[in-house]
Amino acid sequence: MKIRTQFPRNVVEWPDQRITMPDGVELSARIWLPDDANENPVPAILEHLPYRKRDGTIARDQLTHPYFAGHGYACIRVDMRGNGDSEGLMHDEYEQQEWDDAITVMNWVAEQPWSTGDWGMMGISWGGFNCLQLAALKPAGMKAVISLCSTTDRYADDIHYKGGCMLGENPGWAAQMLAYSSRPPDPEVVGERWREMWLHRLENQPFLLEPWLRHQRRDTYWKNGSICEDFDGLEAAVLSIGGWHDGYRNTPAAIVRNLNSPAKAIVGPWNHKYPHFAGPEPRIGFLQEALRWWDRWLKDEETGVENDPRERVYIMEPVAPERWVDERPGRWAAIDDDIPAIELSLRSNQTLSDEPGPCGLEIRSPENCGEAGGEYFPFAYGPELPADQNDDDKLSLSFESSLFTEAHDLVGAPAIDLSVTPLGAAAQLAVRLCDIAPDGSAMLIAHGFLNLRHHLSHETSADLTPGERIDVKIQLDQCAFKLEPEHKLRLSISTAYWPFVWPGPENKGVVIETGTLSLPLQDSTKTKEFNGFELPESAPPWNATEIRKPSMTRDTSFEDDGTQVITIVTDNGEMRDNEHGLATGSKCIERWSIHPNDPLSAEVSFDWEETLKRGDWSVRTESQVVLSASSEEWKPRAKLKAIENEIAVFEKDWDLKIRRDGI
Repeated sequence: MKIRTQFPRNVVEWPDQRITMPDGVELSARIWLPDDANENPVPAILEHLPYRKRDGTIARDQLTHPYFAGHGYACIRVDMRGNGDSEGLMHDEYEQQEWDDAITVMNWVAEQPWSTGDWGMMGISWGGFNCLQLAALKPAGMKAVISLCSTTDRYADDIHYKGGCMLGENPGWAAQMLAYSSRPPDPEVVGERWREMWLHRLENQPFLLEPWLRHQRRDTYWKNGSICEDFDGLEAAVLSIGGWHDGYRNTPAAIVRNLNSPAKAIVGPWNHKYPHFAGPEPRIGFLQEALRWWDRWLKDEETGVENDPRERVYIMEPVAPERWVDERPGRWAAIDDDIPAIELSLRSNQTLSDEPGPCGLEIRSPENCGEAGGEYFPFAYGPELPADQNDDDKLSLSFESSLFTEAHDLVGAPAIDLSVTPLGAAAQLAVRLCDIAPDGSAMLIAHGFLNLRHHLSHETSADLTPGERIDVKIQLDQCAFKLEPEHKLRLSISTAYWPFVWPGPENKGVVIETGTLSLPLQDSTKTKEFNGFELPESAPPWNATEIRKPSMTRDTSFEDDGTQVITIVTDNGEMRDNEHGLATGSKCIERWSIHPNDPLSAEVSFDWEETLKRGDWSVRTESQVVLSASSEEWKPRAKLKAIENEIAVFEKDWDLKIRRDGI
C-alpha cells in the first residue's frame, strides 16, 4: 500500500469532541478536518459505531479518515452511546435512539462554521447497516452513502437467520458483543467518573442473544432497519461494496437492482474488511474510489461515477481449496445487465442434465455434515475459508455436470426449484454449488439454505406433513466464478450443515422428487473486462507497538462416543498506542460439539476476553456463552465478569429458556 503523507489540505484532529444529545447524554467524537475549514467550509462524512474509536477501530481509522480530511472533508467518527468514551446505554442493534443520535450529531456539525451542511455516511458491517438505515430516514443534508459488507434484510441476510435457519454466528456475535461493549471508557478521556460510567454500563449490558432468539420469524423486529421494506424511500446516492469471502455478498446486487437513486456496486475477493487492506488480494484503491463518490455527490464535481459499470466484480478462478489463501487469481469485470440463466435438471443418476426428468432420491445427512463450510464472515486472515468440500459432499446427495470444454463465467445468484417429500415434521436443506477440478478437489462457489417449515413464508411457520410433497425455491448467494475447461459443477444437498447452521429439532430426511438448477452462466469471451482501479493508498498507519502477535487455530476431533468437536482459538493479539499509552487485547475460545446421529446434542460455547491496560492499571471483561436446545426450547446461558487490577468488580449471569418457534 502506498502511504500518503502530503495532501491538498493540511489536517487537524480533535480526539475527543463532546456532542450533547437532547436527553443530556454526551457522545464522544473524533474529528479530522482541514485546518482552513473555517475559511473554506467542507462537507462531512460520518461513521457512527459501537466499536471504540480510541482503541477498537483506530488502526483502520488512521488509514482512512485523515486521507479524506486531507482532500477537503470533515470526518466524524462517533462512539455510539453506551460504548467507548460515550455516555448512555445501548440496548440492541439498530434502534431508533441510534439513528436519532446520529442525526443530532450531524445537525450539530451543520451548525459549525467549518461545515457546508452537506454530508454523507460510511461504514462497514454495523456501520454499513446504519448508513443505509439513516439514508432511508432522509435527514437534512444527507446526500451520499458508501456501505460495505452490509445488508438490506436484517432477517434473511444477516448473522441471525438465513432461509429461516438459525446461523451459528447468532450466538457467536452475541458472546463477542457481551465482552466488547462492556468495557469502560478511557479514564484519560472521561476522568475520575470512568468507574461510575463503567459500573452503570455493566449493570445494564444487554445479552443480545435473548431478543434475537425471541424473534424467530421475520416480524416487525427484523423489518425495522431492513431497507428492503421500502427501497423507493432511499434517495441518497449509494456505493455498495462487498466481498466474495464475506457473509454479506448479496447486498451490492440488491442495491443496484432496487434503488431508484444513483447506485453502483463493487465486489472483490475479500473477507470482512475495507478493500484497501482486505484479503485475499488483489486489493484496490478504495480511498480513491470513495473520493470520486464523495466529490460527485457532496461537492457536485464531475468525476464520472455515473458512467461506471453498474457492478464491478472480481471473477475468481479456481484454486486448490484452503482454509486461507493470501491471493485469489482472477480478473475484474464490468456487469451492466443480468446474465440470462441456463437450466439443468437433477436426475436420478445423480447428474445435472439439460434434459428434464425425475430424481426420486432420498437424503438424510449426519448432523456433522458442514465441517468444511468455513466462517460466515472471515475476519482474521486465518483458517476461516471453506475447505475442500468432498468430505461434506460424501454426506450429501450430489449431482454433477459434464466436463466444461470452454471457459464460462458464473456471475449472479444461482437458484434451485425443488419438489420434495419430507419424511418428518421438520427438515432443513443446505444446497451448495462446487467447482470440481481435474484432480477431484471441490471448491465451494455458493450456498443457500431453507427451513422447510418456512417454505411458504419467513413470517409464518408450520410443521410439515410426512409424505406430503411440497414445492420450494432456494436462492443461493451471489457469486462470480470462472469455470475452466476440464472442470465440472457439483450440486450437493444435505439436511444438516453444522456449525454454519443450527440443526432443527429432528432430521428424518427428505426425498428429492424433482429439481431444476438455474445458473447465470455465459461464455467467458462475452464478459466485459474492467481495468480501472488504482492501487491502494492510505494515510500514515497507526503509531502503535505490537505486544502480542495475533493467531488463529482450528481443530476437529471426535470423542469416544462419536461426538464431533470443533475447537477454534482466536487470539487477536495486543497492541499499545504509542501516543496515549493504552494497550488493547482480546482472545476467544469456541467449542462446537454435535453427535452425528442426534440434532439435539448440538452445543456451542464461547469464552471471550477483552483487556485494557496502561501502566499499573488494567481492566478485563470476560463473557462465557453456552447455547444448547431441546426439541421445544432454546437454552442460552451467559456470564459476564469484570475485573480491575485482578480484582473482580462485577458479575452477572443469564440462564434462559426460550420456546423454539419453527426453527
